[in-house]
Amino acid sequence: MRTAYEYDAVVVGAGPNGLAAAIRIAQHGFSTIVLERNQEIGGGCRTEALTLPGFLHDVGSAIHPLALGSPFFSCLPLQDYGLEWIQPEIPLAHLINSDKAVLLRKSVGETAEGLGLDATSYRRLFEPLVSRWESLLTEFLQPIVHLPRHPYLVADFGRLALASVERLLQTRFSRDGSVKALLGGLAAHSSLPLDAHGSAAFALILGMLGHCVGWPLPRGGAKSIAGALSEHLRRIGGTVQTGISVTSLSQLPRSRVVLFDVTPRQLLQIAGQDLPTRYRRALERFKYGPGIFKIDYALDGPIPWIQEDCAKCGTIHLGGTFEEIGKAESEVSQGRHPRRPFVLLSQPTMFDSTRAPQGYHVIWLYCHVPSRSPFNMMNLIEAQIARFAPGFSKRVIARHVTSTADLERGNPNLVDGTINGGANNLWQVIARPVLSAVPYRTPLKNIYICSSSTPPGGGVHGMCGFHAANVALRQLFRISSD
Repeated sequence: MRTAYEYDAVVVGAGPNGLAAAIRIAQHGFSTIVLERNQEIGGGCRTEALTLPGFLHDVGSAIHPLALGSPFFSCLPLQDYGLEWIQPEIPLAHLINSDKAVLLRKSVGETAEGLGLDATSYRRLFEPLVSRWESLLTEFLQPIVHLPRHPYLVADFGRLALASVERLLQTRFSRDGSVKALLGGLAAHSSLPLDAHGSAAFALILGMLGHCVGWPLPRGGAKSIAGALSEHLRRIGGTVQTGISVTSLSQLPRSRVVLFDVTPRQLLQIAGQDLPTRYRRALERFKYGPGIFKIDYALDGPIPWIQEDCAKCGTIHLGGTFEEIGKAESEVSQGRHPRRPFVLLSQPTMFDSTRAPQGYHVIWLYCHVPSRSPFNMMNLIEAQIARFAPGFSKRVIARHVTSTADLERGNPNLVDGTINGGANNLWQVIARPVLSAVPYRTPLKNIYICSSSTPPGGGVHGMCGFHAANVALRQLFRISSD
């Protein structure tokens, strides 16, 4: 009976997916509570003074095209709770050498103009994607094995996306270095080698989003996203409790359903002894992929870029040529540390003055490293920056270095320093976290997993939580997800 339960639903973990799952269930009038181990909500969507007082740095994610494009988040009145998106004039610059940068602009045509011989090929690739981006993103942000609403669109995209970005470039573009570097840098967000199947999907989706919704940043930092989600949940009757570390199922309040915004490793720690052997072993085989090494900087002025257009960009890829990026990512996949790492950098205070004292700046950046790497990449990263911004070191007034171990210590979902909830290899795109027609459901009665270790994977979009909540609503509460 309903009166036997303290809540209809308990959600463990107040990251974007946990909050999304809670909101989805609470939208139907069911009592819902979210339990978070940290004192602050957000998981990877947090902003803290990591270096000096008054300098606000994003602990995890910084740039959020998927959050703005998310089919679920876009249906929520998050602006009512203070979430404001800032659009840099240029979403992305990829720096090839001291004399050359390629820019991803909002316009496909303007981007193509900077690609020389490949201008026409670039338009032919991206214009069809951009024209139907909402339908395509809705199909992409769910389990890869599903009955598509737009089968021809999915088939056309899948034919491109399941290839490696290396193959995509070989078949559709010239040998000119500009478009190769741009798409190689986009594909490298996958943490896959550039010759890996499926790496092209990341280049296509991130490039498409740059043209459709931009690569925006939330005013005040990533905490604004989590704060808006949490406030909306409270507005519709949900509850959030922080400082609650869940280590066993027996700790949880009595409820009709439990959703875990955790990776397989934490689920095994919490419920492993209750899981069937076959499912437990499948979770134990789950791969987490490479880690990251992150540095946050406080600066006494803007970065002195050689390329002036970089001052207009929210995100900078410091990768050099396609071949350099490919070598760096391949070395990481083989357990080595690249001497010239591919560096992803954001400069939020060029557009958001609330994040640092007047005239000062914060910089957020990371590079990929082998899983559980203890190596300090700071000198190699700063050598990469110096290639494109001589004099950068003179601007630095404080640094905050975060190793793979530091990442996991602050957020157990960042297992071994990985940030995508698990490796993005083709098998784990299909079987995430296990091969199942309903990947969010566990063998335990009324227990579900809703983290980025489930489809569609990493990124601040909330769709893992949304889909998991829909499964719970259908199976337990007999409510349609439509």
